[in-house]
Amino acid sequence: MIEGVYLVTLVGTVLVLVAAFSSLLAFRVGAPLLLVFLGIGLIAGVDGLGINFDNANVAYFVGSLALAVILFDSGFGTSIQAFRQAAFPAVTLATLGVVLTAAIFGVAARYLLGFSWLEAFLLGAIVGSTDAAAVFFLLRTGGIRIREKVRAALEIESGSNDPMAIFLTIVLVELIATGASVDQVGGTVAVMFVLQMGIGIVAGVLGGMMIVGLVNRIRLERGLTPIFVMALALLVFAVTGAIGGSGFLAAYVAGLYAGNRQMRAAPAFRPFQEGMTWLAQITMFLILGLLATPSQFPSIVVPAVVLALFLTFIARPMAVWFCLLPFGYQRAETAFISWVGLRGAVSILLAILPLVGGLEDASTFFNAAFIIVLVSLLVQGWTINPLAKRLGLVVPARIGPVEKVELELPGTAHHELLVYRVVPNSPVAKGERLPRWARPSLVVRDGQSMRYQYAGRLRAGDYVYLFISSRYPHLLDRLFASPATVDGDDTQFFGSFTIDPSRPARDLEAAYGPALKEGEDEVMTIADLMTARLGGRAEYADRVAVGPVELIVRDVDDGKIVSVGVSLEPDASQPQIPMFLSPRSVIVWVRDLLRERRSRSADPRTPEPAADTADPDANGGPDSRN
Repeated sequence: MIEGVYLVTLVGTVLVLVAAFSSLLAFRVGAPLLLVFLGIGLIAGVDGLGINFDNANVAYFVGSLALAVILFDSGFGTSIQAFRQAAFPAVTLATLGVVLTAAIFGVAARYLLGFSWLEAFLLGAIVGSTDAAAVFFLLRTGGIRIREKVRAALEIESGSNDPMAIFLTIVLVELIATGASVDQVGGTVAVMFVLQMGIGIVAGVLGGMMIVGLVNRIRLERGLTPIFVMALALLVFAVTGAIGGSGFLAAYVAGLYAGNRQMRAAPAFRPFQEGMTWLAQITMFLILGLLATPSQFPSIVVPAVVLALFLTFIARPMAVWFCLLPFGYQRAETAFISWVGLRGAVSILLAILPLVGGLEDASTFFNAAFIIVLVSLLVQGWTINPLAKRLGLVVPARIGPVEKVELELPGTAHHELLVYRVVPNSPVAKGERLPRWARPSLVVRDGQSMRYQYAGRLRAGDYVYLFISSRYPHLLDRLFASPATVDGDDTQFFGSFTIDPSRPARDLEAAYGPALKEGEDEVMTIADLMTARLGGRAEYADRVAVGPVELIVRDVDDGKIVSVGVSLEPDASQPQIPMFLSPRSVIVWVRDLLRERRSRSADPRTPEPAADTADPDANGGPDSRN
């Protein structure tokens, strides 16, 4: 018995260490890191090194706890500004999008695998949600910076769509296991869904309030505070599930609430939470890899791979296009969102439920889902970066790297003590003065500490300690940052030159022809015109087509456009995507088709017209937002 404890501990720690060290190789060769974790579990499993792990209940329990930790961290790291910007489209994708994906995918599964309709839709529900761990990892640590609107939509969707997939999977497993019909339990299922989601949201908000209140009132030891927060997050998850709500949704909402409130010891908690999330991801993928039996894959590999490709190229894009129709996303943005629908540990975790429920074809569900996840990580995980660049969604960084450390300031949660390292060529290294609201207290230079007043001009390598209100760190980042580095010439992204956004919009008509539309006032500034066409909110790198040119937001300060670039050849670098039409694009296409038919019927000798390459969705113009 005692030797068994040591053996299990030895094997577990070795697997975790191998997974951690494999991250170095994964980053070097560009492999999806989560695929590496899953592969290590497969290699160590029954068909590899011979570790025989077949306890589905334990795997589901551990995976659920790990997923709760990941979702809490996902919410904790999502700013409320990003959530407000992308909440409606993301929630639509997380609810209706999951249902549509499962339904479209289920039709293909029905004929490829010979399942009944309920079994086919069950497999669709299992793979219907995107994986929060995979999406967050690739977007936050993948080395690319994409447009805020797209990134926020993907992260919020991946963090909030698991409850819908879990609900659908559980309901379908129970229907198949009991033999009940949808007509008999339809009303009950609808009530159950409303209760689970409603209780999950309410419990998440109350749980977030509890976490913030207790952390700010109870003076625990510094090392205990992160553990206390994590325990409270799991308490919210467990209590919500016990009373009939969605514990996963509650964990995400609690993290979202707590992460956007002032919390004592937050600087100490964030690194701990990041480490716990990494451990949760490694543990979940390793256990799910150990549970799989690759020798069973050949009997189902062909239809499973076909289904994976169908999910990637048809089911997911169709669901995303339909869900985003009312929100005016550009074609490139919709294409990217549909592509970053990675399946991961959540799908494999849900595939355990048929095993737990004792369904007849339980192993088929698990093996098919596992293969679909492998294909998704291989095909999509390896191509996200080049696709984002090809679609023009990678935006140059506004500022370069900043080296700083946040320290907790005892006695208040409204101020921070920041330590900046002065990097070469930063504004402060070139003599830029610090603003009056920043309170520098100490400068450390070559190992010697001195008061700021006696330090003279700051030099590269100095460490500067400042007391500052929690509202202003992002302003200081610009002063201590090195110049932004951009791959290639950023004029390809921001245009040939800049114009003053405070100039009258009618100046655009004088320079480039008709620019204003009906209802737009001639006294509007260029900034006002762009903001109005962008739906009332402008973000960094947003683009607006005005006649033959394109205006690009180069910089935003407190929601106001302060710098605008002009692209004279906006179509030159825009990829042509033959799908994801907006409602206006469909109207324009139908109108042109009818005009062409009328003209040809009036004069049969009329030659075939050349294809019109004008695209109302291209360049992010106003038409793409209708």
